[in-house]
Amino acid sequence: MADTAKRLAALRERMRQTGTDLVALGPGSHMQWLLGFHPHPDERPCLLFVGPQREAFLMPALNAEGSRGATDIPFHPWSDAEGPQAALAAALADAGATDARRVVLDETMRADFALTLLEALPQAGHAFTDATVGALRMRKDETEFAALKASATAADRAMQRAFSALRPGLSETELAAEIRAAFAEQGAAPLFTIVGGGGNGAFPHHQAGERRFEEGDAVVIDIGARKGGYPSDITRMAVVGRPPEGYRDVHAVVERAVQAALAAARPGVPAKAVDAAARGVIAEAGYGDYFVHRTGHGLGIDGHEPPYLTSTSETELEEGMVFSIEPGIYLPGRFGIRLEEIVILRADGPEIFSDLPRDLHVAGA
Repeated sequence: MADTAKRLAALRERMRQTGTDLVALGPGSHMQWLLGFHPHPDERPCLLFVGPQREAFLMPALNAEGSRGATDIPFHPWSDAEGPQAALAAALADAGATDARRVVLDETMRADFALTLLEALPQAGHAFTDATVGALRMRKDETEFAALKASATAADRAMQRAFSALRPGLSETELAAEIRAAFAEQGAAPLFTIVGGGGNGAFPHHQAGERRFEEGDAVVIDIGARKGGYPSDITRMAVVGRPPEGYRDVHAVVERAVQAALAAARPGVPAKAVDAAARGVIAEAGYGDYFVHRTGHGLGIDGHEPPYLTSTSETELEEGMVFSIEPGIYLPGRFGIRLEEIVILRADGPEIFSDLPRDLHVAGA
């Protein structure tokens, strides 16, 4: 899926703007975004070097043959018997980075990979990828949008399966199994199934357990799966029978918070302003102490990635960014309510991926 030539060109322009001599990426999401693949990750040093004009791989010989079909970037293989040092020096030379003074490190690579590289470049200062690869990854192109939309559609269908299956006597784990089956039937690999009934819904990251649903339970359903290389993430609310006392009023507060955040999200606005818009609605309603997490997170190849919509984030939102808007109120011992949309920011504001309404679903209605 990756347009490697286009993305390498964009990365090199970022390198020029930031005075970067070398970008070093380990097997993981950054490399996946840039090349459309990454070699098997293990303890053997494996690094992609992107220099001002050329790129090269430090490649464990064990992985070379299996990776060759995915890229024509030069490999500098090394075996377990000889170790990586000679191949590392050759790869750096091939990338034109032997004298690199400013090195950008993949913040997700193993620490021993990073230290091995920095020991080979004692003259170099280093930074992480937020101004280079990270900045580029935050703005999704239309190919990524299409993949994310397809993944979101699969999540909508899995959520509808959950709504259909929910009934008194069913356990959280049984409902989670229905959701995972719905994803699998669509060729999506489940990533998480947060199902919290009653008081368990007040734990934002509750893991589905053996508790069985009872009449009057409010149920948080937060699910996601990977399809076509990209994840989904959606949260909706359901209730078994009559909602608990006061539930509808709190649900309405969270819905207003979602709408306020959607209205605030515009290109050029700092991420913290979107968080403030949602948080202000909840605080004004008297529930400020019960909104215990950020308003949102970016979503792309990774389920959680920049930008992060926190109360302190100065990140300026840009057209093409994809992120969640998911305010919540969690009342201990009673219930929790979270409503989550994934959006892509367009010139005139956010476009929502899901086609499902945020209305409360009443099981059996």
